[in-house]
Amino acid sequence: MQTKIQELTDKIYNEGLEKARQEAESILREANEKAASIEKEAEKRAAAIVEEAEKKAETLKKHVDSELKMSISQAVAALKQELASLVTMKAVQPAVKELFSNVDFLKSVVEKVVTGWGEKESLDLRVVLAAKDQKELEAHFKNQLADELNKGIELVFADGLKSGFKVGPADGSYLISFTDQDFINFFKAYLRPKTSELLFEEQK
Repeated sequence: MQTKIQELTDKIYNEGLEKARQEAESILREANEKAASIEKEAEKRAAAIVEEAEKKAETLKKHVDSELKMSISQAVAALKQELASLVTMKAVQPAVKELFSNVDFLKSVVEKVVTGWGEKESLDLRVVLAAKDQKELEAHFKNQLADELNKGIELVFADGLKSGFKVGPADGSYLISFTDQDFINFFKAYLRPKTSELLFEEQK
């Protein structure tokens, strides 16, 4: 009897142990499967994050490259323009300055402008000249333009005018400027494209 009880007890124990072992294995297998699934999902998400980061990095690189190329292009264009301006100024400015410092040239131009104006308009005219040249120019024009002065031409000598002259109606409604800087700007605007072409364009 004692033996049968012992056998029954051992059987129950062994069955319980086997069942516990199977349950433990099942739990462990399920845990491993979940862990593998989590790991796989984590790897998938990590790969997606890396891919998205790479795309953003590539987009940023393209944007930076584009901005850099545009900035370099603009800087080169500005530099070329500045160099062309400097070369043009070097060629034009001394000659124009020298010409406008020649009082005889100034006398001749003023006389021609006044004569031409008188042929097309009334001689209700104001001529503005540099105050520094007043002594020489006033005496000259009183002799050379005596008739015109008697008909309404007004000579004005201004401290603010450094060279050349300005001319316009006596009412001061407008003035046309003929200073050295006006001619420098005119020649610079005309010659700068030619200078740029000579400096930077490839020979055909």
